[in-house]
Amino acid sequence: MTTIDTTTITVELPEAFDPRWGRLPGIQVHGRRITVDPAEYFFRFESRTWLIADWELVKSQLLDANETAESAVEQLALDFIKTRGESTSDAGRVLATAYEVYAYLFRDEHLDGLGLPRITAEHLRMLRQAATLMALNKAELDGHISNVGPCWFFPAATSVVFDLDNEMGGTLDEVYHGGWFNEHRRIESIKAHAALGGRLVHGCQSVPDQSGGVIAPYGASMAAFRDDLAAFKAGWIEQVYAHRVIRAA
Repeated sequence: MTTIDTTTITVELPEAFDPRWGRLPGIQVHGRRITVDPAEYFFRFESRTWLIADWELVKSQLLDANETAESAVEQLALDFIKTRGESTSDAGRVLATAYEVYAYLFRDEHLDGLGLPRITAEHLRMLRQAATLMALNKAELDGHISNVGPCWFFPAATSVVFDLDNEMGGTLDEVYHGGWFNEHRRIESIKAHAALGGRLVHGCQSVPDQSGGVIAPYGASMAAFRDDLAAFKAGWIEQVYAHRVIRAA
C-alpha cells in the first residue's frame, strides 16, 4: 500500500452509525462520531485529496434543474462540478458531504416505489452508512484506482457489518447500484453525486460479480478502471468476508 498521509480521519455525522462497523479494521464508531485509521482501513491509499462541492449549493442550484435537448443532465452535473467543485484534503468533510448525498438518495419515501418488499427503512439506513464510507474510495482521471477500502466491495462489507446472508447482501447491493434507479432515480443520482465530484460507476454487471463501485470523475478512463479492478478485486473481497462473525449453531 502506497500512503500519502495516514493521519486519522474523524467526523461527527447527523446519524449514529452501527457500532458493528468496528468489525472492519481501522474503524471505530462512538455514536455519531466515526474514526478511521487509513493505515489499517484501506487496502490501497495513494491519494489524500478529493473533489467535492457544497451540498447546500447542489440542493439550491442543481437538484431542481431540468435537462433540455441541448444540455443533458450529465452535462448539467459536469458544468456544476467545473464551476463549484473544489479539492479538499479534509476526509471528514468528504464523509460529511457523502452522508448528505446518501441521506437524500436513500430516503424512506422511496420505499413504496422500490418494488422490493423485503427492503425496509432499516436496509436504507445500512445503505446510507456504507455508501458514506464508500465515498473515501477514489479513481483518477487516467482510470487508476488510487483509494480502495472495504466499502468498495459493497455486499461484502454490508454482510460483515450487518450480519446479512449472501442473498440479502446481494439484494442490498442491487438497490445500491441500480435496483431502484429507474430513469427518475438515475437523474436524481447524477445530480446528487455532483457533490462528490463525479458520477457513480460500477465494476460489476450484476450481483454475482460483486466488483463494487466508486465516484469517478467525468472523463475517467473506464478501460483502465476495469483492468485495475480486475487485478485486485478477488483477494480483497476475500479479506473483507474474513471479518464475518460466525455464530454457533
